[in-house]
Amino acid sequence: MTEQLTNQIIRMAWEDRTTFDEIEKRTGLSEAGVIKVMRRSLKAKSFRMWRKRVSGRVTKHAGKFRESRLQMKRVPGLHLINRDEKD
Repeated sequence: MTEQLTNQIIRMAWEDRTTFDEIEKRTGLSEAGVIKVMRRSLKAKSFRMWRKRVSGRVTKHAGKFRESRLQMKRVPGLHLINRDEKD
């Protein structure tokens, strides 16, 4: 694996909106592979901080993200505020 590819994987892994599915499509690495690259490339404290961050982040897992969006749509009485509307 080249240093350039490793850097690209690390950058995508830190991004909130780039899912593990997208990383796999672009690089061929599964979530487990990304975790191995991150563990090998980051300092121990940085790796722990990253794991803590992505473990609770729904947006890193495409399936969980879609499900959470569907659940939000199903909540009765929930009205999303359109920021473009003026009172």
